[in-house]
Amino acid sequence: MSNKSYYTPEGLKKLRDELNQLKDIERPKASRDIAEARDKGDLSENAEYDAAKEAQGLLELRISKLEETYANARLIDESQLDTSKVLVLSTVKLKNQNNGMEMKYTLVAESEADLKTGKISVNSPIGKGLLGKKVGESAEITIPNGVLKLEILEITRS
Repeated sequence: MSNKSYYTPEGLKKLRDELNQLKDIERPKASRDIAEARDKGDLSENAEYDAAKEAQGLLELRISKLEETYANARLIDESQLDTSKVLVLSTVKLKNQNNGMEMKYTLVAESEADLKTGKISVNSPIGKGLLGKKVGESAEITIPNGVLKLEILEITRS
């Protein structure tokens, strides 16, 4: 079952760069590590060889998952997005109705989420609660602490 993911140009480039790093640099290094360990003698009692083989297996698994993600990645055409409601790549100015605090978040694909830079995943509880809302509407989002009430003050594209 394919799971489509939507990316910004920067996010797609980051994914492609990571995949290239693993395939072009890490994979040959893993092969060299196995060859070096094999040259050290009896493979039945060679822990270094076993560790190198296991590391290679994990690397191949990571490459396989990234290739699948990349194959199912779709580039978001920001010019086609509706600015009247919250969608992926919307920058949303919010007011927490519980404490009056204002905050600003940009909704992005899960792999691009970074709370330090104000980017939250559309799959997060807050992201899901905001999707489809318009300016002036409120979203009630259930979080571990209770219910978070957020009023949408502004929607922009960055």
